[in-house]
Amino acid sequence: MPDYDYQADTRPFSQVIEDIGRKDDPHLYVGELINAFGERGFGATLLFFGLLNMVFGAVPGTTTVLGAPMLLIGIQLVTRRDQLWMPRWLMKRAIERSAYRDAVARVLPPLRKVERLARPRLSVMTSELAEILIGAAIVLLAIVLMLPIPGGNFIPSFIMSMFGFGLLQRDGVAVGIAWCAVGLVATAGVIIWLAWAWVSPYLLPVWDWLVTLPSDVWHAFTGLFT
Repeated sequence: MPDYDYQADTRPFSQVIEDIGRKDDPHLYVGELINAFGERGFGATLLFFGLLNMVFGAVPGTTTVLGAPMLLIGIQLVTRRDQLWMPRWLMKRAIERSAYRDAVARVLPPLRKVERLARPRLSVMTSELAEILIGAAIVLLAIVLMLPIPGGNFIPSFIMSMFGFGLLQRDGVAVGIAWCAVGLVATAGVIIWLAWAWVSPYLLPVWDWLVTLPSDVWHAFTGLFT
């Protein structure tokens, strides 16, 4: 992996990620991304990989590569690490820069609109205790993200992006939106589980009976609808 040495600057986050795509190297290394964010640290990295997962999630294998940094970020938020750390093997992983440019082009317009609205507020939502709780949520969401669930990447990635944006901008409103999304997902999961627990005792015996029917009965039944 080439040695990139970016320093923290005053460019908007959207400008930073756009500039990364302009380099000539056809490979974009995770290490380059981490270094590019400089002192922006946890929030910037979390936001960035969340956005990439929302775009790249449909490509097989990408959620594992892009989800691993998010899992590590969550762990380091919980343990209150001062500086972001990533293992060397992960820093050497790369994606195609052309694919990166395509993905960034899709997220830049909405990101720039949100950037103009963001500002430091509701500091209690980005306090040290709040960061620990956010880290715990990130760990759980990253594990879900890396599971081979078709279409299961978008919602966790969106929530983690909002957490990252809130930490980056110290914007408690963005963090609050992320927590509301977590609550809605958790509530939906509980409702689905309760519904299945209530319905399954009635459905499973019917299914067991159906699968034991002779084939000629099945043919006669399906023939009614042809």
